[in-house]
Amino acid sequence: MELFIHNLKEATMITVFVFVMMVFIDYLSIFTQGRIDKLMKKSKFLQYIVASLLGATPGCLGAFMSVSLYAHGLISLGALTGCMIATSGDESFIMLAMFPKKALLLFFFLFLLGIIFAYLVDKVVAFLKIKPSLKCNIPSLHQDEACCCLTFKETIGHLRKLSFTRFLILLILGAPLLGFILGIIGPLNWGWKRITFISLLSLATFMVLTSSEHYLKEHIWEHIIKKHLGRVFLWTFSAMLFIDIGLKFWDLEGFIRAHMFFILFLASLLGTIPESGPHLMLVTMFSKGLIPFSVLVANSIVQDGHGMLPLLSYSLRDSFLIKTFNLLIGLGIGLLLHFFAL
Repeated sequence: MELFIHNLKEATMITVFVFVMMVFIDYLSIFTQGRIDKLMKKSKFLQYIVASLLGATPGCLGAFMSVSLYAHGLISLGALTGCMIATSGDESFIMLAMFPKKALLLFFFLFLLGIIFAYLVDKVVAFLKIKPSLKCNIPSLHQDEACCCLTFKETIGHLRKLSFTRFLILLILGAPLLGFILGIIGPLNWGWKRITFISLLSLATFMVLTSSEHYLKEHIWEHIIKKHLGRVFLWTFSAMLFIDIGLKFWDLEGFIRAHMFFILFLASLLGTIPESGPHLMLVTMFSKGLIPFSVLVANSIVQDGHGMLPLLSYSLRDSFLIKTFNLLIGLGIGLLLHFFAL
């Protein structure tokens, strides 16, 4: 019961952080819509940088945007491969909550790998004479939306006639905000972590108060909360509880250390699943020191959260090619890092 309650609080704290960061990233993506397309046409090297930067952005929105750019013929197959190398899906938010410094180091490393292998994959594609699929008319993300924010007068009007959606979202943010202030969840002592969480929740609350009803319903409620939040909590809680039980009642640490090559290979294969949840097991293991950096890197290179899903509907062949490239790259980089005891 003690393990259950402890992991329930930890999972709640992490899920709240993930939710807030998802809102920030989605909010930001609206203001950058249309500007990235122009950058893509300047140079191929710029494609590699921007695509990898989009991939390194926490969550799946950067990957979705890169797929849209690829479908419109604005970036190459290599650039999209680099994006998928750099992205870690929703696990990015979890890693930032569990081990922020190491997470940022990982994201930067994946960003550099994305640029390097984007260039190399394009060279391989040209050498093997592989022709990418023809572009199609997939609509850009948030194509018809210019802004999601309200004026002060509009905000007051919406608060006087508070919608049920806005009330629920404010409740989802307000309850943990009060919990962090009172020390019920999160760090017990006042420090940078507690202050950061309270600041982020306060800012997110302000954004919800000043957002349009359309944005709240279609983006935050229908997409972030209904499609992501529940699964993030369940997978996080399950993974953390399973690892803690394994450490307490089984020799989980001994098994992993005795079969590290098998774990590395399994982590890479696990990355081929176009779903965020299963990979949280590896994130949790790394946070507890059960697996080395090499295993986490191998998995992060291969997996791309939900980022590959739009491409599957566009081109199965291109999806298979990118996953194959990333699996080989992930195994290679993972084995190389493991050789240097990282």
